Amino acid sequence: MKSHRTKGTLMSSAQEVPGAAVTSHRDAPTRTVTTGEVTFAYREFGQRTGVPAVFLTHLAAVLDNWDPRVLDGIASGRRVITFDNRGVGASTGRTPRTVEAMAADAVAFIRALGLDRVDLVGFSLGGMVAQVIAQTEPRLVRRMILAGTGPAGGEGIRNVPRITRLDMLRGLLTFQDPKQFLFFTRTAGGRRAGQEFLARLDERTEDRDKAISLPSFFSQLKAIRRWGLQAPADLSGVQQPVLVANGESDRMVPSPNTLDLAARLPRGELVPLYPDAGHGGIFQFHEDFVARALGFLQAGPDL
Repeated sequence: MKSHRTKGTLMSSAQEVPGAAVTSHRDAPTRTVTTGEVTFAYREFGQRTGVPAVFLTHLAAVLDNWDPRVLDGIASGRRVITFDNRGVGASTGRTPRTVEAMAADAVAFIRALGLDRVDLVGFSLGGMVAQVIAQTEPRLVRRMILAGTGPAGGEGIRNVPRITRLDMLRGLLTFQDPKQFLFFTRTAGGRRAGQEFLARLDERTEDRDKAISLPSFFSQLKAIRRWGLQAPADLSGVQQPVLVANGESDRMVPSPNTLDLAARLPRGELVPLYPDAGHGGIFQFHEDFVARALGFLQAGPDL
């Protein structure tokens, strides 16, 4: 199935029933859209009305790394779009080494879908990308949700590559997924939440995405380190409403960045930090997060 738009060529890699609404991440077909020299892989599902929510994901993540409870929960009230940025997963091209270039690629993808107004949901690295988009393309962004992220120059962000490598080694030595260490606390509750999250990531069994390549992974690490080494960001020009969330014990992007981010944003709204939760707090407390996210996205007025 093919359709054509002014700024991109859309293709679907799975059979779809005409008129049928796909409501879950598990069943959403993987599609592609080509703009310029890059072909982006993406999935789209949920409600067909309202402003679409475009999800910007974390370090090393591909389409299958979003928690389906979060995606399906928000898809119950919004059109959800997830995608692999340049060079990641099934998307073509070479992964940039700056957050700013990643933001430009994300904008190109959004425009290729023919969209001129979106909500952004950015987690970790994706939250950094979302901040740049809001500053460089303010008319494109209606509202934003930023989780597990921080501003340029934020406390400890330059250390993300080192922490990531250490926890990857811990995972290798203990035969565990590194996200168990990177995203969750080491308490009994944190370990249980991590196990449940990882099990949910395996619920989709067909048409799964390609894992990120090592060159793309290293490029993302360099981009995050550069973000952390930048001068403290001036976010006073971000006029969109922004919901900010995290766990209280984030090791990757230290939780004080969440408080700092919400305070710097003129229309920032802070979700109380989730207790006994780390970088993956929104996944550990997915029911609460989805309820807050839907309420925020459905609120108004907007710019």
